[in-house]
Amino acid sequence: MEQAYRSMNALDGLREHGGMTWVEHGRGWIAAPAIVLDALVSDGFEECKHEMTTSRRDRRPAGGLWQGINPRTNSVASVIWVARPPTPAAMMFIEIDGESVTRTRRDPDEEEGGEA
Repeated sequence: MEQAYRSMNALDGLREHGGMTWVEHGRGWIAAPAIVLDALVSDGFEECKHEMTTSRRDRRPAGGLWQGINPRTNSVASVIWVARPPTPAAMMFIEIDGESVTRTRRDPDEEEGGEA
């Protein structure tokens, strides 16, 4: 798993420079989905699935799902998001190889001591 994170320059850059903000009570990120998906593509993930859900009267997407694989590392990225109208930002949940991407590199539930 650590090898996959070493190559995550664009996603790490979003975290470090405020392009996505961690929300502890939601255990997810607030970000514009397009920016996060572009970062994953920049980090070598190739899209294999991308779906948008529309359950609102105005037909704007209510959320979505994206999955990609990095052919170099064989890592799999999954992203689920829920829209937050009227802003382009959404609550996003990101996993790489089944591990949640949180404000730290490892899920705090799996942390072995120390701060999350």
